[in-house]
Amino acid sequence: MHLPRPHSAALTLGLTLAAIAVVPVALEAQSATQSATQSATPSAARRAMTPADISAWKSIRGATLSSDGAWFAHLLAPNEGDAEVVVRQTTAGGKVLRFPIGEPPANGGAPVMAADGRWVAMLVYPKAAEQKKLRQQRRPIVSRALVVNLATGEQREFDRIRRIAFGGEAPKYIAMQAFGPDAPAGGGGAAGGPAPGAPGMGGNLMGGGPRVDGTDLLLHELGTSAVFNIGNVSDFAFDEAGHQLAYAIEAREQVGNGVQLRELTTGVVKSLDAGKAFYRRLAWSDTLNALAFLKGVADSANTDTTWTAIGVSRIGTPAPQRVVVGAGGTVALPNGMEISPDRTPRWMDALDGLVIGLRVAAPPVPKSEQLDDDDRPTLILWHHKDPRLQSMQLVQEQADRGFSFVATYLPASQKVVQLTDDVVRTGSLGGRDAWLLGTDSSPYERQSSVDGIQRRDIYVVNARTGEKTLVKQDARSMPQLSPDGRTVTYWDDGHWQAFDIATKGTTNLTKGAPVSFIDTEDDHNVDRPATQFLGFSKDGKFVLLQDNYDVWRVSLTGTQFTNLTVDGKAKRIRYARRIVTDARERGIDLTKPLYMAALQARTKKEAIVRIDPARAGAVALTGWREARHLPMKAKSADVWVASIQTASRFPDYWRISYGAGALADSVRLTDANPGMNGVAWSSGSRLVDYVTEKGDSLQGVLVLPANYEPGKSYPTLTFIYELQSDNLHTFWAPNFSSSPNALIGVHASRGYAVFLPDIVYKINDPGMSAVWSVVPAVKAAIRTGVVDSTNVGLHGHSWGGYQTSFLVTQTNIFKSAVAGAPLTDMISMYSSVYWNTGSANQGIFQSSQGRFKGNFLDHREAYERNSPNRFADKVKTPLIILHDDKDGAVDFNQGITYYNTLRQLGKDVILLEYVGENHGLAQLKNRRDYSLRLMEYWDSYLKGQPAPEWLRNGIPRLKMEEHLREMKKKAAGKKIAM
Repeated sequence: MHLPRPHSAALTLGLTLAAIAVVPVALEAQSATQSATQSATPSAARRAMTPADISAWKSIRGATLSSDGAWFAHLLAPNEGDAEVVVRQTTAGGKVLRFPIGEPPANGGAPVMAADGRWVAMLVYPKAAEQKKLRQQRRPIVSRALVVNLATGEQREFDRIRRIAFGGEAPKYIAMQAFGPDAPAGGGGAAGGPAPGAPGMGGNLMGGGPRVDGTDLLLHELGTSAVFNIGNVSDFAFDEAGHQLAYAIEAREQVGNGVQLRELTTGVVKSLDAGKAFYRRLAWSDTLNALAFLKGVADSANTDTTWTAIGVSRIGTPAPQRVVVGAGGTVALPNGMEISPDRTPRWMDALDGLVIGLRVAAPPVPKSEQLDDDDRPTLILWHHKDPRLQSMQLVQEQADRGFSFVATYLPASQKVVQLTDDVVRTGSLGGRDAWLLGTDSSPYERQSSVDGIQRRDIYVVNARTGEKTLVKQDARSMPQLSPDGRTVTYWDDGHWQAFDIATKGTTNLTKGAPVSFIDTEDDHNVDRPATQFLGFSKDGKFVLLQDNYDVWRVSLTGTQFTNLTVDGKAKRIRYARRIVTDARERGIDLTKPLYMAALQARTKKEAIVRIDPARAGAVALTGWREARHLPMKAKSADVWVASIQTASRFPDYWRISYGAGALADSVRLTDANPGMNGVAWSSGSRLVDYVTEKGDSLQGVLVLPANYEPGKSYPTLTFIYELQSDNLHTFWAPNFSSSPNALIGVHASRGYAVFLPDIVYKINDPGMSAVWSVVPAVKAAIRTGVVDSTNVGLHGHSWGGYQTSFLVTQTNIFKSAVAGAPLTDMISMYSSVYWNTGSANQGIFQSSQGRFKGNFLDHREAYERNSPNRFADKVKTPLIILHDDKDGAVDFNQGITYYNTLRQLGKDVILLEYVGENHGLAQLKNRRDYSLRLMEYWDSYLKGQPAPEWLRNGIPRLKMEEHLREMKKKAAGKKIAM
C-alpha cells in the first residue's frame, strides 16, 4: 500500500516564532516560606475585591511535569476570559514560555507534554469576545493545534483540530484529529483524548445505522516539516512504545472502511481488517504488541448493527495472530447473547484471550408494531416490588441500555466464557486477568434503597472456566482483589477479613492486632465502619491499613502487625493520603520508600513524609509547616513539585528540594496572580478551640480579614458544613458560586472575618447537633476579640442550608442568615426522591447525613424536633433562602413551603429562585447575580450600609428587567458599596 501523501499547506499555518514569549528569568528562585502575597504595594493601600476582580482572578489547571522533571506546564485561566498555557524549566532562572490560547471550555485547554519532555502541544481557541459572536450567530467554535519544540522554541500551528496525542515514551510523531466540515457549535475537544461524543466513545449506533465520523487525521513527524494527511479517520491509537499507529477509516458509503496500521519507523501501512462496516474502540495491550477493536455491520434495513470483536497479536512478526469472535466468527456465543458495542475489547494479560462485552440480543420489533408518539401513553408505572424506584430507572436508563456482561474469548479452546450474568451482574477483572471480582446486590437492593446500607454478596469468577466461588454473603464494604490474584479482602464484623481463593478459607486479619481498625470518629449511623484500606503489597504477602492515624503493615496470615509510622496516634498525626508515584503500579512495593501527606490533627501543620518499610518511622521531607502541599513527582527522576498554600497565600507551584527538612531552596514555578492583583487579602487564619454543649472538644477556622488589626473586632460570616477545621491552610480562591466557600476570600478582602466551625453529630439529632456545636463555637470565636458579637452572619448550602434554617429557629446569636437549598421538613423530605439520582431520600436520613436510627414512623418525635418548619414561629433572624425550581437534590417544595410559612408569620424572609437551575447554580450569569446580592445583603445587615431596593422592598415582576439591567451595571463596575 502506498504511503499517505504529505499534507498540503492549506491546513497548516507553518513555522513561526512570533507568537511565543520567551522569559528567561520570569520567576526567580525564592524561599517557599516567603509569602506569595508580598508586594511592593503596602497591604493597607490595596483595594477591596470587586466583581471585576473576581472575573479576572486566575487559576492553575492541568499542571503536568515531564518524565525527567525538567519542564513544568499548566493552563493559567481567569474565571472569565482568555487563558494562556505556561511552560517553564524547573531550574532556578529557567526559561519560561507563554502561549495565549483564547477561552478554553470548562474541561479543556490543558497542555499535553511529550513523555520525554521535548515537546508540548495544546489546543488554541477563539478569544472570548469572538466566541460570544459565534454563539450568537449559531456558528461552530473550533480550535486549532499548536505544537512547540521546547529546546528551540520553534512552533507549528494546524487549523481545525479537536484532538491531539503524542506517540510513546520518546515520541517521534504527534497525531491530530481534525473537525469535520459540519463541526457542532461549541466545538473544541480534549487535548489528550476524544471529545465528548467523539469517535471511539461508542456513539449512537442504533436506528438509522452509525453516523459517519471520519475526519482528517494529521500525522506530524516531530522535528521536521513532514505532515501526512490520513483521510476519513474515526478513531486512532498509538501503541505504548509509540512505534505504531492504528486508526479506523470511516468514509461515506463505507468505501474503504477498515483498521489500518502504520509502522512509524518505516512508514509502511498495513490493513488489519477491511469491509463495509464500522470500526470502533481501538485498544492496544498495555505491555505487548497486540491490538483489539470492534467491527459493526448494519443489517439490510439499516435499523440495527451486529458486532464482532477482533484481536491481532504478535504484530510485526512473520506470523501475527488474528482472532475473531461474534458475528462472522466461528465460535458460538452464549445463548441469546451478542457482542456489545458499549465495552472496549482488550487482550488478556497473558495474551491468551480477549476480554469482551456481551449483551442480550433484542429481537427486532416489526415496524407495524412499533409505537409512535401519538400512540405511546406517557405512563410511568411504580410498583412496590420494583427493586429500584422508577425514578432511578429513568436516571439510569441509558446506562441500563448500554449495560454489558463481561466475558472472555479463549482461542486455544475456542470457548467464550461468560463471567458476569444475572446473578453476578457487576465485576472487574484483576489478579493479572486470572479472576473476576464480582458482586451481587440484587437480594438487598430494595432494602438498601430504604436504609442506605450498601449490601452485596461477593464472588470470584475464574476468568478461563467461569467457575463462581462465593466469598461472602451480605458484605457491607467493597472488596479488594490482590494483584497476584490470590486473595480477596473485605470488612466484616469490625475486622478486615482475607479470603484465600485457592483454599477457600477465610482469615481474620485484624483480630489479633494491637489496635482497632474501626473508625470510631465516624458519627454516622453505621455499624462499626472501617478505617482506610491503603492497598496490597506487591509480593501479595501484606496489606497496608490505616487506623485513622498510623499506617500498619499487616500480614495476610493475620499474625504480623508492624506500625510503619510509629507515632501517629500518640502525636495525633494523620498519615492519611498516600502519594502514588507510579500510576501503573501493581501493588505497593515495600522494598521502596512510601510517600504520604500527613496532618497534625490539632495544630493542622502538614508535611510530605517518606516511610521506609524496612525501618519503621516517618521522615518529614518538607518539615512540619503551616501550609498545605499538593505534590507530584516526575516519572523517571527524583524531581518533585507541589502547590503550596495557606489562607493568605495562593497555591502556586514550587520545585521542592529537600534541604535539612525544609524548603528554603525551592524554586518558584508559577505566579498566577502577581501581588494578589493589587487587592487586599486575608491576613491569615487561626484555630479556635471550643467544647460543644455535649462535651466534645472541637475546633474551627477563623479566617482573618484583610489588614487585620489586633484588638479590633470585625463583622463575621459563619459558614457551616460538618467538619471544616482541616481547612486551616486552604486558600479560598474567589469565584462566582452558590457555594459559600467560593466567596471566603472575597469577604475577607472586603473587611469580614469568616468562621468555619466543626460540627459533630448525635444520632437522631442532626439539627440539635448543629446548635450544640455551632453556638459554643461562635461564642468561642467572639472571645478571641476578632469577631464583632453584634454583627455575625450565618450561611450554609444543602446540608449546611438545612443546618442554617434550623439554627435560626433555636438561637438569636446571628444578625442575618442565608440558607441555600435547605431541607426544612424532615418528615416530608424522608420519603421524597433525590431526583438527580432517582433514589429515595430514606437512606440519606438513616445511614448518611440525617443520622436517624430509622424512619419517621418509628422516630416521629426526633424527626419533628429537628425540622426547621416546626419552629418557624421562633425565627427572629432575617433570612434569605436560595432554592431553584429544578433542584434535583432537595426538592424546591422544601424551600417554598418554609418561605410561605415564614412570610405568613411576618418574618423577614426573601426567596431567591433561579429558574431552571439545579442544586447549585451552573450558569455564570446566575452565579454572578447571586454573589453580588450576597455582598449587598451582608453589607446591609452586618456593616450598616443602605439596603438596595430589592432587599428593602422587593421588585415587582414588571420592573424586573429594569432591575436586572442595574445589577449588570453593578457587576461590571469597579466597586461594591463598603
